[in-house]
This record gives sequence, C-alpha cells and structure tokens, in this order.
Amino acid sequence: MNKSTFKITKMDCPSEEQMIRMKLEPLSQVKHLEFDIPARKLEVFHQEEVHPIQKAIGALNLNDQLQDTSEAELPVGIDESHQRKILWWVLGINFAFFVVEMTTGWISRSMGLVADSLDMLADSIVYGLSLFAVGAAISRKKKVAKVSGYFQMGLALLGFAEVLRRFFSESETPLFQWMIIISVLALIGNLVSLWLINKAKSKEAHMQASAIFTSNDIIVNGGVILAGILVYWLESKWPDLAIGGIVFAFVMRGAIRILKLA
Repeated sequence: MNKSTFKITKMDCPSEEQMIRMKLEPLSQVKHLEFDIPARKLEVFHQEEVHPIQKAIGALNLNDQLQDTSEAELPVGIDESHQRKILWWVLGINFAFFVVEMTTGWISRSMGLVADSLDMLADSIVYGLSLFAVGAAISRKKKVAKVSGYFQMGLALLGFAEVLRRFFSESETPLFQWMIIISVLALIGNLVSLWLINKAKSKEAHMQASAIFTSNDIIVNGGVILAGILVYWLESKWPDLAIGGIVFAFVMRGAIRILKLA
C-alpha cells in the first residue's frame, strides 16, 4: 500500500472535497482518502502508480502539487457511524434554523435573516449531499449535486432581486428585535454544531470541512446581529439590505461550487 500526499491550495470547503472524491472514486487503486482542509492537504492511500491519481486531481484545476509518495499501512479504526451521526445532528440544526430564520425574516421584513437562512440551507444541502450520496453511483451523486446547485442558485437570485426591490422602493424598516434575537439563537446553534464536530476530534474529510463551514456561519450570524444594532441606531433599512446582499453573494458562490460537482 502506498500513501501519496498532495498540497491543494484551492481546497477550502466541502465543495472542493466532493469534487475530488467524485473524481477519484472511479479509480480502483484508490483505497482511502484523508483530508486536512485547514492545511490544504490530501493523503491518498492507493495501490499501483500515483500518476492516474495525480492526473485526475489535476483535471479539477485546484492548484495541486504532489509532495511525496511512500509506503504506508491503510488506516484502521475509523468510526464512520459516529461521524455520520454528528453530521446528521449538524444537518438537522442547520435545516431547523433555515426554517426559523426564513419565517421570521419575512415576518420582520429582514433581508439579513432571509439571507442567513439561505446560508443555513446551503450548508444543509452540502451535508445532505455528503450523507445521501454515500455508496451511491457517481451518476446519482452528480444528479443530486446539479439539482442542489441550481436550487440554491435560484434562491440566491430571488434574494438579490428582493434586495434590489427594497433598495429602490419605500420599504419599511425591518424589526431589529427579531434580527438580533433570532441571530443570537442561530449563533448558539452554530456554536453547538461546532462543539459537536470538534468533540469528534476527527481528521476525516467531512468533519474538518464541516467545522470550517460552521465557523463561517458564526461570522455571518455576527454580521446580522451587527446589522440589527445598526438598524436600531440609524433607524434605517440600509444595514439590513447591505448584510443581506453580502450573504446572498456567499450563497451564490456556494451554488456555483456545488454545480462544479456535476
């Protein structure tokens, strides 16, 4: 058994990880993959030569570099069932807050909450794609990725359209109390998710990627809270529209990355 280590500088979220997995899955010599997302590193445990693997990864244009290849034993004792259980919890938390934030966002007229809810949905799609497609055929994975990506892109475009409509119309100032309270609850939910992921102490693929996504969500939650405070201070809708537009841009970026899987 050989272990080849790749440095992949453009691998920074679950989208790139899924792209690599789908690309390498048809190669029978690949036996196991270990991702270190923060370090932008991938370890491939494989048989035979590394050249087909290097060619497959290179086709993704993620700025990869083969660092070394050496003999190694296949890792054992990976508790995949425990990791899946944690990911199901994280998915559930994200989807629940998508529903809560979307509902309260429209009630309170806050585009920041609506945008944050779609960001939660985007994460749920990524986690769900990972779990739903385990063991499935490549064609099925690509179909799920395409549907998810177009759905997320459509939501982002609708969000941008609504931001522009409110920008050019005499729309009411959002209810800052709802913005702050719901965002604080979402922040707590994301902190719990991050605690669950870190508790696993796993270097496995989806776990580290999920930790990065959840950390980004915490930053977004803080942005919506800040926008709510500025809406109160300035008695203006502009901070809410600004944070909404920024978060919708992140959602669109995520949709484009998911579509690359297809």
